[in-house]
Amino acid sequence: MEREKIVAIANDFLINEFEVDGDEISNDAHFKKTLGLDSLDYIDLVVVIESNFGIKLGEADFKDIITFNDFYSAIENKIAQKNA
Repeated sequence: MEREKIVAIANDFLINEFEVDGDEISNDAHFKKTLGLDSLDYIDLVVVIESNFGIKLGEADFKDIITFNDFYSAIENKIAQKNA
């Protein structure tokens, strides 16, 4: 899956499911601060990622996510691992 498609799908569910202001989403924006998610929201996020991309991001994956760019890269890498 191309990165542009990953970004489009991810941004769509972040805006619609998690009510993030689309204007606040940028590659360099701080992922966790922008989303303001609690621990239950992260569970929902994992479920939404799995339903949209067929992959599962675990707790260790989220520790490495600082920016939205990191988030997209984590999804991209998991998809690549799945398809390898």
